[in-house]
Amino acid sequence: QGQLVESGGGLVQPGGSLRLSCAASGFNLDWYAIGWFRRAPGKKREGISCISSKDGSTHYADSVKGRFTVSRDKTKNMVYLQMNSLKSEDTAVYYCATDLLPYVLDDWSLVESDFRSWGQGTQVTVSS
Repeated sequence: QGQLVESGGGLVQPGGSLRLSCAASGFNLDWYAIGWFRRAPGKKREGISCISSKDGSTHYADSVKGRFTVSRDKTKNMVYLQMNSLKSEDTAVYYCATDLLPYVLDDWSLVESDFRSWGQGTQVTVSS
């Protein structure tokens, strides 16, 4: 059974940047769509980005569009989420997810229930 592990979280000042990593063990990430989600305190988990495996297309929620970038490194079997211009409202636990349910024909999604495999999460805190 494959596993996902997120890393790269931490404390950053408003306007700063962080790069989160999603590593896979036991399977090739390049074969799967990878979604990024976050859960802020007291809120539901929110889908913020996804990279397709079919064509490499990337997709973003309006809340992060223009500030966050998702990418793959096939040689390292990693997916990254580059986060720039961070705001206090970006504070959350960030998760990567994979293994889309078969009915998701577009090979990408920002819907939590469409994914079956999740990492444990990494905390991002944006504060001065």
